[in-house]
Amino acid sequence: EVQLQASGGGLVQAGGSLRLSCAASGLRFAEYSIGWFRQAPGKKREGVSCISSKDGSTYYADSVRGRFTISRDNAKKTVYLQMKNLKPEDTAVYFCAAVLGRPSLQPDYTYWGQGTQVTVSS
Repeated sequence: EVQLQASGGGLVQAGGSLRLSCAASGLRFAEYSIGWFRQAPGKKREGVSCISSKDGSTYYADSVRGRFTISRDNAKKTVYLQMKNLKPEDTAVYFCAAVLGRPSLQPDYTYWGQGTQVTVSS
């Protein structure tokens, strides 16, 4: 059974930082591209960042570029999302997802984690 466990969310003041983790099991992790998505109340899910399985290439939404950094540790089967200079508009449930092949900021992923809440107060 494939499982993706997202963790690290919480409540932080604007300008603060959080690091999210996505721990995977039940799949050959190194073969999967991983994406982070978020969904705020009343809004559709949006792609935040993703990282390739092949060469570790990274991609970011314009809204987070320069503030968020995605990385992966294949030995630990974990992907991280370091978030700095957080803004109230970053408040959402953050999900990680896995897909074979090329990463994308579109939600065309095979496996999804359960989400972790990030709340940024002003």
